[in-house]
Amino acid sequence: AQQFDDSKWTEQGCNSPRVKEWSPDDVSAWAQNIHGIPDDVVDILKENEITGYELLALKKDGLFMIGITRPGTVCVILDEIKKLEKASRDFVTLIEHSPYCFGKILGYLRLKQLHSQGLVEEPALPTVCDSQKKRFEKVVKYYFPGDSAKFILG
Repeated sequence: AQQFDDSKWTEQGCNSPRVKEWSPDDVSAWAQNIHGIPDDVVDILKENEITGYELLALKKDGLFMIGITRPGTVCVILDEIKKLEKASRDFVTLIEHSPYCFGKILGYLRLKQLHSQGLVEEPALPTVCDSQKKRFEKVVKYYFPGDSAKFILG
């Protein structure tokens, strides 16, 4: 039953804090992983104690004010910040941004199908980590409107 192992979904859905909640150390770690960003830029972000919330608010002028002035580096950082903004929006772009929820739904539906064929015992309702419960419920109610959501939510 390796195909039903949902550890990948668990890792993606529960363990990483939202960008707005990043500490200065999280921001520094993010910057270190950007290809082409010099170490001195990572140091500047760390020295200025830039948080995730502040990072998302940074524009070209803000980068200049904290000492990041090299044009190519500024463009790369702004592009990476734009990617972070897109990935961390508060609303759910269902398929693209919620692999955790879809993994839980699909895993449960697969087990229900196997149960209907007498191959496995009745599966328990999906167990969802606390940080994803609202999102999970929203996704289920969107794709399974009305009473059909009760099939997955209980």
